[in-house]
Amino acid sequence: MEDKLVTLAIRTYQRAQMIKTVLEQSGIETQIHNLNLEHPEMAVGVRVRIKESDLPRALVIVEEKEKAWELEESKDAPPRGRKILIPIDLTDQINDVCLYGFQFAEKLYAEVIFLYAYFTPAFTITSNNEINTYSLADSEMLRRIVNTNSADVENLTNLINKWIATGKIPDVKFRFELKEGVPEDQILEMCKKEQPVMVVMGSRGKNRKDEEVIGSVTAEVLESCNVPVFAVPVDLPVKSPAEISRIAFLTNFDQKDLIAIDTAISFFNREKLELIFIHASQKKDSWDEVMLAGIKEYFSKHYEGIKTEYAILNRDENLDQIQQFLSEANIDMVALNTKKRNIFARFFNQGIATKLLFNVDTPLLVMHL
Repeated sequence: MEDKLVTLAIRTYQRAQMIKTVLEQSGIETQIHNLNLEHPEMAVGVRVRIKESDLPRALVIVEEKEKAWELEESKDAPPRGRKILIPIDLTDQINDVCLYGFQFAEKLYAEVIFLYAYFTPAFTITSNNEINTYSLADSEMLRRIVNTNSADVENLTNLINKWIATGKIPDVKFRFELKEGVPEDQILEMCKKEQPVMVVMGSRGKNRKDEEVIGSVTAEVLESCNVPVFAVPVDLPVKSPAEISRIAFLTNFDQKDLIAIDTAISFFNREKLELIFIHASQKKDSWDEVMLAGIKEYFSKHYEGIKTEYAILNRDENLDQIQQFLSEANIDMVALNTKKRNIFARFFNQGIATKLLFNVDTPLLVMHL
């Protein structure tokens, strides 16, 4: 019986060609599938296929070679430094998000990475009365999508350089990353790869929450990202990072909250900060006040010059009343440390970070420590 073909790996076109060359030099017959012969450089997810009987030997060869290639690439890579990641969708949000991202980058001595994730459809759909026809997306369509996105990035680069030249934003090194795929997946993957000190994103605010309550990219990143995420409400008059002074920190008396508060302090000007520690409780408990007073005392002693206060809110109150408290207390930003939750938990019950994102018109800093 003829030896059947199996998929050894799924790689980019260039890497698949390298693997094919190495395997054939070792006498292993190799085929490449899912290749766009017209435009091979645009192929995504190229399959390297070999005979099943060659699989054990091929796995050893490819593993050793890929380790050597990665080591070689890391030698040529520039030194890793601090980075601020700004995911964008090429809309008017860029104006607000840019200001925050570049000011944070200036303070933290970091470079800015803009990430734009776009989607290329595998199929196109045409409709004739009640019949939908599906066909493979042609190479011309894919090329137009890539060219359009590249042109948008070039225009945005020119705009940012203009803003730097006029002093609208700080003169900070920046670059663009253009990625094909689902935005939230690409953002999380970029965080793992680049390990930025912060992600700065736009959010819709409570008055526009109906536009994207389900499937919000910012909400998904807030719940899942392993680095601090700063969410900026767009189209609202919010203070710049240099002007933020009154920070409300939501605490459940977790020990990691102390680390999260210290992290939040490091992003801002310590000389004029005021911290308001907030705890939400279903019923009045004198122990809650003792704990808050203890946190207040701790930070008053260890962070000279920082003013501290605390407040206890009713957990049963709706989020509109929380917004009222934030407005009356002149809060510039809300910070919190929250635990990561799996997709099923997020589906059936929104986390506090997501609830605040859609119901509070205040910048939000979320950490997972």
